[in-house]
Amino acid sequence: MSPHSPFLLPSALTSPDSLAILHLKRDLLTPTILRTYDDENIGYAEGKVTTTRYGNYPHSTLIGQQWGSQIKASQVDTGTRGRVGHQAGRGSKRKRGGSSTSHGDDAAVTGENPTGLAQEEECLGSGEVKAPIPAATGFCHLLPPTPEVWTASLPHRTQVVYTPDYSYILQRLRVTPGTEVIEAGAGSGSFTHAAARAVFNGYRSKEPSNGVRGLHAKGVDPSIGRVWSFEFHHQRAQKLQAEIREHGLEGVVELTHRDVYQDGFSIGGSLSPSSINASAVFLDLPAPWVALRHLTRNHSSPLNPSTSVHLCTFSPCIEQVQRTISALRACGWLDVEMVELSAHRIECRRERVGLQEEGLPGVSATPATVDEAVGRLREVEGRDRSYHHGLTVKALNETLGTVESMAGGGEGKRIAAEEFVSKQQRLQKIKDAQMSRKLYKEGRLVHRSEPELKMHTSYLVFAVLPRPWTEQHERKAQQAIQKEAPEANVDGLVQPMSKRQRKRAAKELAGGDKHSEMEMKWLVDDDDGDD
Repeated sequence: MSPHSPFLLPSALTSPDSLAILHLKRDLLTPTILRTYDDENIGYAEGKVTTTRYGNYPHSTLIGQQWGSQIKASQVDTGTRGRVGHQAGRGSKRKRGGSSTSHGDDAAVTGENPTGLAQEEECLGSGEVKAPIPAATGFCHLLPPTPEVWTASLPHRTQVVYTPDYSYILQRLRVTPGTEVIEAGAGSGSFTHAAARAVFNGYRSKEPSNGVRGLHAKGVDPSIGRVWSFEFHHQRAQKLQAEIREHGLEGVVELTHRDVYQDGFSIGGSLSPSSINASAVFLDLPAPWVALRHLTRNHSSPLNPSTSVHLCTFSPCIEQVQRTISALRACGWLDVEMVELSAHRIECRRERVGLQEEGLPGVSATPATVDEAVGRLREVEGRDRSYHHGLTVKALNETLGTVESMAGGGEGKRIAAEEFVSKQQRLQKIKDAQMSRKLYKEGRLVHRSEPELKMHTSYLVFAVLPRPWTEQHERKAQQAIQKEAPEANVDGLVQPMSKRQRKRAAKELAGGDKHSEMEMKWLVDDDDGDD
């Protein structure tokens, strides 16, 4: 595994033991870990192979390629799947007589390899990987892993927070590099990966002093962002932890298997909840109002005491929203607001129309002009006449020439053989001409929106918990204001400035420069002050 996560610092080329996304079509993406060996022990002669409905792709053709490259499918003998089985009942193959023997005992029983499998057996026995042979059809594009493509391709274990939702959530929570975020209800890990990229602020130069990777005491190394994720379901937590390890996010994401309803946001070990020091909270829970009692300003709070904390809950039902809002107001949260998002995707592409596009994918092979339509009709009618009369093109030309000669009109008009080109020949001619065309410049650029609007996924409830404000904080604020504008304070209280006072302050700040004085309109605007 690369020391740097491909989600955070992707490399220029694909490398072994890293995650790659195979883009087959717009809504079909397949994630895979690139390997130089068959880690699943399936037994393909080409090594590890990713099989899809659009072709087979040996990993030897995927490693060392630039991101965004188009990779052609390869011919893979899927019949060798059972030779080196990795599960019980596999590892045997069917013999001609109906019996089955294990792969290791074939030579002892038969004395030779079956017909047609000798080359594959030698490759498997020696550990060599067979060179892939390109297939006639099928291709994919190699995409680097990002939260967006991972959300579209990840295995669904729970309801997924999609890209329109989590991008808006991270913006409303004011998540920036270095922010610490609490996520309760990790589920499939869609929001986890997006939040990890948002808080990432570079890798630490050395391991922390407490000896635990990724954990640090409160106040130590505050520039390192962190996602503190909690999941109640044990199997989902194990699967997500394995994905975090494979994706190189262990130093940014800290996943804990815990019931936050009962146990709060403790992270185990010697670190208390106050070690989290979070300024953003995302709750994707069935009953988020139950977990709010652990998000308060007490001595063991996981919230950052020096800043305001922004919170978001993700609830599919309006009844959950009502109970959550009531609990937020009771716990002192302010600026409570509910938002519902409806995503609408717009597709932009070039539209090419004409008979010269016949047989090409993704185009409309209809006549673009009247001349094209008339020409095609004449071609069809001529072919029909030739078929029904049972004459070849040569015989038809001879007949027409004889008739014209007998009438004294000289040689008659002969029908050219090109008018009777078969459909296969016509399609091959169009395909050959496509190689010299610049299709990305042809046609008309059009955009179309989706025919149906996506229905809502969940309701988003946002709230803000302000920082604690005591009399000591108030005195410090008054002292700071008095230092900035001492003439505007009387008896320690801030007094409003009149229009005349603002004019005088503007002249002093401008230093006699009329141009600078005119730019300070905010100092002389009349807001009902005394003259």
